[in-house]
Parts: sequence; structure tokens; C-alpha cells
Amino acid sequence: MKKNQIFFWISTGVIFLFEGVMPAFTSQTELAKEGIRHLGYPAYFGNALVVFKVLGALALVIPKIPNRLKEWAYAGFAFDFIFASISHWAIDGFGFQAMFPLFVFGILVVSYVFYSKIKIID
Repeated sequence: MKKNQIFFWISTGVIFLFEGVMPAFTSQTELAKEGIRHLGYPAYFGNALVVFKVLGALALVIPKIPNRLKEWAYAGFAFDFIFASISHWAIDGFGFQAMFPLFVFGILVVSYVFYSKIKIID
């Protein structure tokens, strides 16, 4: 059981840093704004995305959040990573920018698998 919790918290911590902390601190930089523009999305989409990323990351790490809400956060991040990969692939072609979201998606899958093993039924 302890091994499951360790794997869960490490993988979830990485997701929390990548999808909660980093966007919260970097979303208003010129580089982040240009990244959203480069992919063809309007500026408000980037702002909404950051809000939902931070809320989703918090939902994953706060133990008192109901399991059903955590499941929605996992689903939201899965869509986020898959569509980020598709967006980069469509604009920039196959490369690091298109593959990196799938790598983080893999970390999310690890987090979800170990979350499923340790969760307490609602």
C-alpha cells in the first residue's frame, strides 16, 4: 500500500507542478501569450485554460475533494494533453512540441492508476 501511495504522490506532484503551479505563474508572460496565438487560439482561451488547469491540479492534490470531482479533473487533463498534442502537430508538425503533452499524459495515467488503487470509495 505504501508503494502505491509513493507512486501516486510523485506522479500527481509532477502533474500539479506542470499543470497547476507553472501555468499560474507564467500564464501572463509574453511567451505564453504568443504560444496561444501561435496555435490559433484567442487570448481568452488561454486565460480560461489556466483557470481550469489550476482548479484541476488543486482537485487532484486536496484529499477532501470528492472522488467524482477528481475523476473529472483526470478526464479534463487527459483531454488537455491529447488536444495540446494534436494542436502542436497540426501547426508545427511532428516533433518535441507535439510529443511532450503525450509524455505528461503518461505521467497522468500513472497518477490515475495509483489513485484508483488507493482511493476510498465515496
